[in-house]
Amino acid sequence: MSCFEIIDPIFGTYVLGNAPVKQLATGFDWVEGPVWFGDADCLLFSDIPNNRIMRWTPGAGISTYREPSNYANGQTRDLRGRLITCEHGARRVTRTEHDGSITVIADRFDGKPLNSPNDVIVKSDGTIWFSDPHYGIMTNYEGYAADQENPCVVYRYTPDTHALEVMVSDMNCPNGLAFSPDESLLYVADTGRMFSDDAQHLRVYDCAADGALSGGRHFHTIDPGASDGFRIDTDGNLWSSAADGVHCIAPDGHLMGKVLVPELVSNICFGGRAKHELYITATTSLYRITLNRQGIQRP
Repeated sequence: MSCFEIIDPIFGTYVLGNAPVKQLATGFDWVEGPVWFGDADCLLFSDIPNNRIMRWTPGAGISTYREPSNYANGQTRDLRGRLITCEHGARRVTRTEHDGSITVIADRFDGKPLNSPNDVIVKSDGTIWFSDPHYGIMTNYEGYAADQENPCVVYRYTPDTHALEVMVSDMNCPNGLAFSPDESLLYVADTGRMFSDDAQHLRVYDCAADGALSGGRHFHTIDPGASDGFRIDTDGNLWSSAADGVHCIAPDGHLMGKVLVPELVSNICFGGRAKHELYITATTSLYRITLNRQGIQRP
């Protein structure tokens, strides 16, 4: 059985016929937030309901990186290689310093606690962008049930000034996010409010040199499922989670093909020695496939 569904012939040049979708580990409850550490030759990812961050290392397999993790979800690295983590349980975004200590980046806006920071990216100017939907406070499964006190938005944190600003406020529940290779575009997934029938889709915004956004518009709707987390390759193609695997979407918004995965996919990241391996968190398992593509990843 093929691991791929080719819709646009160009997608056939992105995948390798003899490179399978390989399950690297399983037995988790809901995995998310993969981030590659090339200098440590390992992948970190979140097992949210079990309140831990896991580590996968080639040749050594699975170990626990941090437990408890404050129900960590999305993760990335800043320009100095430090881990940036969204924590549902503490309703904050943190930075793990090189000595292992933890610095709080943001936990409140306008004097009120954040909802449950979900996904996070770092721009080339060092600013940290993160989505703040309410999923982690709606039940006790991925955090602690609590009242929502701030709207569901995308924030930008500027390290030099410690300013926290609302950048996207026209979504029901912003989730995954990524910049285009030249950072002229910001893509954001709207996965809708929990327990509602909100429309789910990807939006794209024009991004000026100073980070100001404009022209928010529909980019693509994932089917089946919804876009939760996604990453961009060096040609600007968007690789998104979906119910049947990972969908590859061209910069003009058309679906080129799919990497089929036997579990519902939550998020992805590029890694490996040439950033040519796609690591996939999917419900209870971690998967990997080698591609004829390279991902955008900083640092």
